Amino acid sequence: MAQSDLQPRTALIVLTALNLLNYADRNVLFAVQPLVQDEFHLTKEQIGYLTSAFLGFYMIAAPFVGPLADRYSRKLIIVLGALFWSGLTLLTAVTHNYTELLVRHTLVGIGEATFVTIAPTFVADLFHENVRGRILGVFYLAIPVGSAAGYLLGGYLAPHHGWRFPFYIAAAPGFVLALAAAFLTEPERGQFDSRKDEADWLPAGFQGSALRRFLVRNYFFLKKLWSDLVLNPAFLTSTLGMAFMTYSLGGIQVWMPQFLYSERNYTLEAANFMFGIVIVIDGIFAALIGGWLGDYLLPRMKSSYYFVSAVSMALGIPVMVVALFAKGRAMVPAIGVAAFFLLLNTAPLNAAVINSVGAHIRATAIAVNIFIIHILGDVPSPTMMGWVADRRSLQAAFILPIIAMGISSAILFYGMKFAPAVAVDGKRAAGQ
Repeated sequence: MAQSDLQPRTALIVLTALNLLNYADRNVLFAVQPLVQDEFHLTKEQIGYLTSAFLGFYMIAAPFVGPLADRYSRKLIIVLGALFWSGLTLLTAVTHNYTELLVRHTLVGIGEATFVTIAPTFVADLFHENVRGRILGVFYLAIPVGSAAGYLLGGYLAPHHGWRFPFYIAAAPGFVLALAAAFLTEPERGQFDSRKDEADWLPAGFQGSALRRFLVRNYFFLKKLWSDLVLNPAFLTSTLGMAFMTYSLGGIQVWMPQFLYSERNYTLEAANFMFGIVIVIDGIFAALIGGWLGDYLLPRMKSSYYFVSAVSMALGIPVMVVALFAKGRAMVPAIGVAAFFLLLNTAPLNAAVINSVGAHIRATAIAVNIFIIHILGDVPSPTMMGWVADRRSLQAAFILPIIAMGISSAILFYGMKFAPAVAVDGKRAAGQ
């Protein structure tokens, strides 16, 4: 393998592994929720609020991280963020009440926001834009594999060693991978993009003091931000479609193990094992197939990333209904098929967001994307579902994610007409 091929592949492996730990840490909590609830005597609404608070701080941190990453070293921010969230995860040992656990969880959210905001732009700049669906498919394998690792670790270890112990296993590798990331070579921004944009926000030939240059540079940065994001329908529709997908997926990840435990009579270990296996198998195939399918259709349809995501969300709705309301043999395969359709859009939808803006503003765009998808998505959904579950049942609460899937699909079908043309083998992708 040539040295030029080895470096981006090594970086992809390291960043994917860090992303896996990112999702493993947050999903361990979902696996041990009944034990936390019993120890601290909590309602389901309070349990759901742990995740809402985590994602709320995660969401708030992202807009501050994005502009920094567009101007300074992305690698340095990734390394510091990984050390920060791994260290806080180890502090789970000293959480002895709900408030302490809530503070720990929110601070971990801030650390993880640094990685999730920046790493996709780092990965995108390692490879050409016409293979980003497949490359991001590999990178986002970390979502199902990491999520499953969290469920399996928590479900197996917590009943035998207490609910705090699995967090140590999830945290330790983060320090090693942060050190490995420090030795990566940072790629040039937008080096493989067909769309070239100027990264300097000052007009050509501008003269002035350092303060005036700072003020003018930020004025033009905000002006460009408005035109490239707020007035960009390709970015807005892909982001809003992702927001409602995130509402659905976030609520299901938080509450499905407890639904199987409390309303379908599984043991805690069996519930987490079954759901973890479903997520990891479905997620691996869905992430790779979704990314490949989006790339395969791209030369024929410039909106392929939107189309694949919209169709997968629509197909998931009837299967999700069966998964939630069938109590016989159909339930488990229906959960598997529904999870597959939900996860199928992960790579193409992230590729749609990344390709909707220029490289000069990509980290900021992802930061804004993260803020929107979480404030509308998985920040409210766990708490809202917990509120419904306390008054009705978890089965009734799952109606909310089903509605969100329909809204997501409709937005993405509408967004197809705004998809930007991407160069494929030197030519622009075909229209609809």
